[in-house]
Amino acid sequence: MKVFISVDIEGITGVTSWSETTLGNSDYAQSANQMTKETVAACEGAIAMGAKEIFIKDAHDSARNIDITKLPRCARLSRGWTNTPDSMVAGIDETFDAAIFIGYHSGSGTDGSPLAHTMNLSNNYIKINREKASEFVINSYLAAAYGVPVVFLSGDKMLCEKAKEFNKSIETLAVKEGAGGAAISINPDLACDLIKEGVKNGLKRAGACKIEIPEKFEVEINYKEHKDAKHASFYPGVEQADSHTVKYTSDSVEEFAVTKMFIL
Repeated sequence: MKVFISVDIEGITGVTSWSETTLGNSDYAQSANQMTKETVAACEGAIAMGAKEIFIKDAHDSARNIDITKLPRCARLSRGWTNTPDSMVAGIDETFDAAIFIGYHSGSGTDGSPLAHTMNLSNNYIKINREKASEFVINSYLAAAYGVPVVFLSGDKMLCEKAKEFNKSIETLAVKEGAGGAAISINPDLACDLIKEGVKNGLKRAGACKIEIPEKFEVEINYKEHKDAKHASFYPGVEQADSHTVKYTSDSVEEFAVTKMFIL
């Protein structure tokens, strides 16, 4: 079995403030350490189910957060950014049997996390086919383009609830719950134990986690700054709907992702 793991930090247990997510800050080390522990727990769950190859994408900010010395021998870690449209799932392809998302968070335009956003902080929301889209949704479609099901997700409670609406068979674990500017988290060691077991359960029903890809991607992005909407409107196929909003339609996941890469 070959497993892909994408790891973000805003949905990691205990992480509450933007300062805790930034490499070099005094309060960052604890968050990065827990991010590594939760990644290792996911690896342990996958290995217990027979995984022989594990590819890990460090998918937060600098993409230099996970401690490679703590990873199992069968794992490879992608640090830094490939600057390709698959972004947070760069490296995934049709050879993988399943994907796992660790430390994910609610999307922009929602209140499930004090750190809610989608891809970056420039937008108020991103909609795909009239529904607000999180990074979980975007990356699930990118994985599905290669026929790879996302079988497990950890992060905040609201994201996990929405993930179940999007993919009824996925195994989820809410390690925290957003409450205004606060995050209420479970014990970090318990989180690791539950991630390990959750990954096992998710991999047992990988086939049921496959999702259908829409025939069209009707995308709407509302920016915080009107200048960003103006800038994006010059990309081929993108039109400005109002002072802060652009829209475009794509016929495939790949086309959707390429356009997104250049206007976000």
